[in-house]
Amino acid sequence: MRLQDGAELAGLPAVEAKNVTKTFGAGPDAVVALDNVSVTIGQNEFFTLLGPSGCGKTTLLRLIAGFEMPTGGSILLEGQEVAHLPPFKRPVNTVFQSYALFPHLTVAQNIGFGLKMLGRKRAVVEDAVSQMLKLVRMEPMRNRKVHQLSGGQQQRVAIARALATRPKLLLLDEPLSALDLKLRKEMQIELKRLQHETGITFIFVTHDQEEALTMSDRIAVMSRGKILQIGTPNEIYEHPVDRFVADFIGETNFIEAEVTQRLGNKGEIRLPSGIEVARELGAQVAVGGKVTLAIRPERIDLVRPGAECQLAGKVENIVYFGTDTHFHIDLDSGGDLTVRVQNRRGHQEILKMGDAVGLRIAPEAMQVLKD
Repeated sequence: MRLQDGAELAGLPAVEAKNVTKTFGAGPDAVVALDNVSVTIGQNEFFTLLGPSGCGKTTLLRLIAGFEMPTGGSILLEGQEVAHLPPFKRPVNTVFQSYALFPHLTVAQNIGFGLKMLGRKRAVVEDAVSQMLKLVRMEPMRNRKVHQLSGGQQQRVAIARALATRPKLLLLDEPLSALDLKLRKEMQIELKRLQHETGITFIFVTHDQEEALTMSDRIAVMSRGKILQIGTPNEIYEHPVDRFVADFIGETNFIEAEVTQRLGNKGEIRLPSGIEVARELGAQVAVGGKVTLAIRPERIDLVRPGAECQLAGKVENIVYFGTDTHFHIDLDSGGDLTVRVQNRRGHQEILKMGDAVGLRIAPEAMQVLKD
């Protein structure tokens, strides 16, 4: 059941934010929540705004919804400026952390409430409610009251209610935060399924990196009112542009290194162990300059001491996680790092604390950061 049509064929972006700023307060007490933010979100895209608390992600969502007005810049929905439009005149619905369902109404009545307020005929409302119940797989519960539902079921009702009016955009402000871990993972899959089946653009706000990687077509990583990087989950994880993004998305090891020579965009980098590796460099890095390398724990292989490797050290701690084991290594050259090994290899049985190990890292697993 796909609900999108004309604008998708026209090729217009679902949302464009152009040089948007938002300041709360004035004078010395002014707080800049968004600082010259620009982003384009396509039709039928699951787009996530990711960042820590206070980074501006919810503010941007509220500007798109119309609950806040920008201090500067413009926001376009399908090519039309909407800054002058109140929320109820925008083709947008929002699902909040608290689902705001009506406890005195049944599931079906909750889902059909928005359509009823729009003056739709009874037959139209009933047909839409039936479609939404089928979409969220809750047909047997249509006559239940909200207090008879689990948290996950309540969330599905809230989403069905938001989709029933066929918005062009569905905005989701951390709607999974109140759910337990197992249910949250199940609902991540369900939300992605709903987005795919309806064809509606979803804009999802979260501070949970795993949630963003699991669900998104693209992610915008935000910090202090700015967008630092936009890309696919693979691009964000494998090729972070700076230390903040690398550190915020998943686990990362950071190693300081020195550029010993360069030729064009490539150069030689000396690791703390004295081993040199060839990597692509940014234009701002000169010979003798220091760089930071980001290395994901799963991209490091533990090998025998003395084997060909870039770094060496001793096992300081071993933490078993079921699917994998984390080895915390004290480097002989100073510092430490973490290695993640899938348990099918059996390293947790072979290695013990205090053992000397070598660390083999493919050069392409060393991401050179710009700061």
